[in-house]
Amino acid sequence: MASDRVVVVGTGMMTAVGLTTAETVASVRSATMRFTETPIHDHRFAPFTVAEVIEDGLPELVMESEDSTGLTSREMRMLRLGVMPIKECLEALGQRAPAPGLMLALPETQTTSPLDGKRFLQRFARQASGSFNLGQSDASQVGRAGGLVAIGAAADRIRMGRAEFMIAGGIDTYRDLFVLGTLDMEKRVKSSVHLDGFVPGEGAGFVLLASQEAAGRVGITPVATISPVAQAMETGNLYSKEPYRGEGLAMAVAKLVASGAAGGPITDVYSSMNGESHWGKEWGVSFIRNQPAFLSDHGMHHPADCLGDAGAASGPIMLGLAVHGLQHHYRRGPCLVYCSSDRGQRAALTANAA
Repeated sequence: MASDRVVVVGTGMMTAVGLTTAETVASVRSATMRFTETPIHDHRFAPFTVAEVIEDGLPELVMESEDSTGLTSREMRMLRLGVMPIKECLEALGQRAPAPGLMLALPETQTTSPLDGKRFLQRFARQASGSFNLGQSDASQVGRAGGLVAIGAAADRIRMGRAEFMIAGGIDTYRDLFVLGTLDMEKRVKSSVHLDGFVPGEGAGFVLLASQEAAGRVGITPVATISPVAQAMETGNLYSKEPYRGEGLAMAVAKLVASGAAGGPITDVYSSMNGESHWGKEWGVSFIRNQPAFLSDHGMHHPADCLGDAGAASGPIMLGLAVHGLQHHYRRGPCLVYCSSDRGQRAALTANAA
């Protein structure tokens, strides 16, 4: 049976500033950042500054010989990043229902070997000890907006009655020689020379979604509700020759507002802005065109200030931060969560207290 009301019943995350949701929330709320120099050097032979998860916080890989064939070091790290957060996300469900499907967002940036999303899902299912139903899972690679796109796809399955519970999330890392070298040559990595850049990060974030009816039936208390995800494309994106007008995000937010999804003036905004000035213009355009939808004193939050740019994991991590605030009453809601990918994908949703 279809259900229009999709609720969040669990969250899980791992970032440079926390190995769990609670740790990450505490660090971000206290404006704690963890940026470190790496042994990897840029074209000036200066060490890259990145935001990394501490090595001791990552679980070891459990690999069969066939699993390791063709596996890059970046994929290995992503597998390690995702295991603990997806298990944390599922704690609320326990054994009350069969393992849900997973909608997973993976990096937009490619390294020397293309990432096979289907193969990665298979490997991840083994690493996560069957925490999700592989047959009801899918992976996408549309970048920073991908995590919210995955949330939208998972929520749509619930709304259409095709599932009662779904996991949605993203895993990403920029810790790769080719990726960092490419970004460095594009002058995008923040340094003493390239001030208009970003700090590459990494992380994993997941949310457990359910229909309100299914959550009630198995005795789980919802922690927040979410709107459908609005999407749009920015034709003048970072890698396009089209003029950059910042219209994609404005269109996505306008779709949310027109649908009545917010349910009231937006009190807080969670943004994927990472420090590059490029992203400020589109927010300015979006806010001006949709200004009546926002409280005049709305809060503006960009967690990349603390945990670096988490790529495809950004949306689920930010939704987890917003949900924690709604659950513990230091955010009033509705909260707008939006993400923008390098190559044009824009996605946004609103979250409210359950």
